[in-house]
Amino acid sequence: MKELNYLNKYFYKYRTKFLLGLGFIILSKVFATIPAVIVRWTTNYVTESYNRTYTKGIEKFFFHSDNFSFNIAMAGLAIIGMAILSGIFLYFQRQTIIGTSRLIEYDLKNEIYEHYQTLPLSFYRKNNTGDLLARVSEDVSNVRMYLGPSVMYILDLIVLFAVTVPIMFLANAKLTLYVLIPLPILALSIFLIENLIVKRSLAIQKELSALSTYSQESFSGIRVIKSFVREDQISNGFTQASEVYKAKSLELARVNAFFFPVILALIGISTIMVLYIGGNELIEGRLHYGNIPEFFLYINRLTWPVASLGWTTSLVQKAEASQGRINEFLRTQSDIVSEKNITRTIQGEIEFDNVSLIYPDTGIKALNGISFKVKAGESLAIIGGTGSGKSTIANLMVRLYDTTEGSIRIDSIPIRDYAIQSLRAQCGYVPQDVFLFSDSIRNNIAFGSLSIKEEQIVQAAKDADLYHNIESFPEKFDTILGERGITLSGGQKQRLSIARAISRSPKILILDDCLSAVDTKTENTILNNLKKIMKDRTTIIISHRASSVKLADQIIVLESGEIAERGNHESLMKLNGIYKALYTKQLEEESKI
Repeated sequence: MKELNYLNKYFYKYRTKFLLGLGFIILSKVFATIPAVIVRWTTNYVTESYNRTYTKGIEKFFFHSDNFSFNIAMAGLAIIGMAILSGIFLYFQRQTIIGTSRLIEYDLKNEIYEHYQTLPLSFYRKNNTGDLLARVSEDVSNVRMYLGPSVMYILDLIVLFAVTVPIMFLANAKLTLYVLIPLPILALSIFLIENLIVKRSLAIQKELSALSTYSQESFSGIRVIKSFVREDQISNGFTQASEVYKAKSLELARVNAFFFPVILALIGISTIMVLYIGGNELIEGRLHYGNIPEFFLYINRLTWPVASLGWTTSLVQKAEASQGRINEFLRTQSDIVSEKNITRTIQGEIEFDNVSLIYPDTGIKALNGISFKVKAGESLAIIGGTGSGKSTIANLMVRLYDTTEGSIRIDSIPIRDYAIQSLRAQCGYVPQDVFLFSDSIRNNIAFGSLSIKEEQIVQAAKDADLYHNIESFPEKFDTILGERGITLSGGQKQRLSIARAISRSPKILILDDCLSAVDTKTENTILNNLKKIMKDRTTIIISHRASSVKLADQIIVLESGEIAERGNHESLMKLNGIYKALYTKQLEEESKI
C-alpha cells in the first residue's frame, strides 16, 4: 500500500463524502439484516401457532394481534419495507462512494496532465507517447477502481460482519461457526482465480496496445502503404496480431469459467452444513425452526461480499502497480526552472557566451563553445549540415533545454532569471517538425495568442503566403484539418506554422528550417514578406539552404557543433569556405531544375 499512500490527500479532501457513504452503508446493512430476523420470528410464529403454543418476548410484541393472516401479512410487508429501505440506502451508498471516486479520477487526471506540461523536452524524448497516455488513462482507471469499488466493498464487508455476525452468534454460536468456516476458503479461492485473471488481463492489454499501435501506424501511413502496394502484407500482419489477441482472450475466458462454479460450490457446502448441523440442533431442542431459514439468508448475505474480497484484493494490487507508475512520473521534476521569475517586456538582444550542451537523455555533445551576439531588431542566420547543432540553438533560446556550460543572456539578463512562461510568450518559434492540430485553420493560426483578432489572423496568413491557398478551400479559414494537418501539403503546413508564429507579434522570431518544403518562388515570396515582419524584431533564421539566409545581418556557419565561419553574405563569399561551397552548390542544383 506504500504507493497508494499518495492518494491519502484525496481521501482527506473528500472525507465528508466518504463518511456520508459509510453512514449509508451502515443503514443499508442494518435494514438488509432485519428481514432475516423477521423470517425467524415468522417461521417460529407459524410453527408455534400450528402447535397451539404462544410466542414470547419480542416476538410476542411483534405478533400482538390474534389474527393469524394479519400477522403474516404484516411480517411480509415489514420484509418488503426493509428491502426497499436497504435498496434506497444502497443506491445512495454507491452514488456517494463511486461518485466520489469519479471526482478523484478527474482531479488525478488533471494533476498528471498539468504535471506533464511542466516537464522538459528531454522527458518526452525518453518516454514514448503511448506510455504517457497509458498512465493518464489506463493506470488512473485502475486507481479509480481502488478508490471506488474496492473501498466500498471493503467497508461493506466490515459493516456487514459487524452487524450480522453478532446477531448470528446470539441466535446460535455453533451454527455460526460452521457457516463462517468455508468463507476464508472462498476468499482465498477467488483471490487465486482473480490473480490469474489479472495476469491474463494484463497480457490482453499488452496485445491490445500492440494491435492499436499497429492499426494507428497503418492508418497514419496509408499513403506509403498504397504507394508501395503493401495492403495485403499489412492486412496479414493485422490478422496475425489479431490471432495472438484472440488466443489471449480465450485463455482469460477459460479462467473466468472457474469463477462462478467455485462460488456456487462453496455456497452449496455452507448450505449443506447449515441443514445438517441445524437439523441435529433442532432435533435435540437447541434450535428453533426459524433459525434454519434465517441462517440460509445469512449465507446468501455473507457469501458474495466475502467472494468480492478476493476480487477487491486484486483491484488493490492493480491499483498499487498503476499508482507506482503514476508516482514515477509525478516524482519527476523539471530541471528547467526560473531562478528569479523576472517578468518584463524584452527588447530582443540575444547573447551566447561560450555555450556548450550535452543532451541529458543521450549524452551526445551537440554544441561546443558557441559565442555570438545579436542586437535587438537585427537578424542572425545559422547555416550548417545535418547534425551540426542548428536546431539545438533554437531550443536553447526558448529554454527547452538549459546549457551544460556557458550562459545565454537576453537584454543582458541571464535567460535562467526570466519567468519561463513570460519568455516563451514573447518568442515566435517555428519548429523544424511542423505540428498542426485537428482543428480549423483559423484556430491553428490563432493558437499562439489568446487575444488575437480576425484581421491579425488574415494578415499572418498573407505574410506567410498562405492566404490565396486558404481562400481556395470551400470552408476557407473554417476548413478543418486532418490529423497532424494531413489534408495540407508539406509546404502549406510549413507556411501555416509560420503564420501561427508571426500572428502573436513576437519580440524574437525563430525560424528553424521552416522553408525546406517550399519551392524557390514561394521561398522568395515569404522572405520578401518577412523583411517587413523582421523589422524592429530580433529574427533567427536557421536553414540548410543558403538562399534563405543571405538577407540576414550576420551569418554563422556551424560544423560539428562549433562555429566554423561567421560574417555577412558578402564577406563569407570572399572566404571561399564552407558557406560559398553550399551557396554555389545550391545555385547549380536550382539551375538544373
